[in-house]
Amino acid sequence: MRYKQCSIQEDEKFREDIVEGRNAVIEVLKSDKTVDQIFVANGAITGSINVVLALAKEKKVAVKRVDRKKLDQISYTGSHQGVIAKVTPYKYCELEDIVDYAKKKSERAFIIILDEIEDPHNFGSIIRTAEICGAHGIVIAKRKNVGITPVVYKSSAGAVEHMKICKVSNLNSAIDKLKKMGIWIYGADMNGEDYCFNVDFNGDLALIIGSEGKGISKLTKHKCDVLVKIPMVGNVTSLNASVAGGILMYEILRQKLKEYKN
Repeated sequence: MRYKQCSIQEDEKFREDIVEGRNAVIEVLKSDKTVDQIFVANGAITGSINVVLALAKEKKVAVKRVDRKKLDQISYTGSHQGVIAKVTPYKYCELEDIVDYAKKKSERAFIIILDEIEDPHNFGSIIRTAEICGAHGIVIAKRKNVGITPVVYKSSAGAVEHMKICKVSNLNSAIDKLKKMGIWIYGADMNGEDYCFNVDFNGDLALIIGSEGKGISKLTKHKCDVLVKIPMVGNVTSLNASVAGGILMYEILRQKLKEYKN
């Protein structure tokens, strides 16, 4: 499936040791990640900033009050909400860790594979939806895919801290490895064989979501066991990657809930 191209791109020299925004900082403080220091804007004393301060005190994390202009200089998102945390860089997992996590929970594997998702807002939104829908992990390529940046952290509303993410050198090799583990590969494509609500998503599966502009690459598409499509009846025949991914993930969740209930 092809998706609307987004023009927002993040500098390749991003930092993976900065978390911005109140919800994102709260989630990172609740996690096991090491938080080195928190910068809070002078005068920020109301609302959820108090939750940040309380958690920082509980975790014995140093809090430094700074001028808002200082935060503006540090910020990558341009929307830090008066708080930025300096953390240890995100630790990616191995492919086997995701599969083992599903087995540990006695659940059928539910994995998201992203093919050249370059927009950090889309990536963050996909992580957020994947976490809510019960996905066990996300697989991305080292090249041509945005990593865990400050924008991704903020766009995920902190869901990054609850999601296993694997970064691989070769996406197609990773898919082959998953297939050998008995995991069925589904690809989102506008010319798919059937509509998503007619496809049986029960069983161990991985869903591939393609790039905003090109969709799933040709070689990767050939590795899919099933190509699925989303019904569209309007004049615009494309969806944002995170929206398309969300629709498909919720359909998978709907079927899994029905399976578990039975």
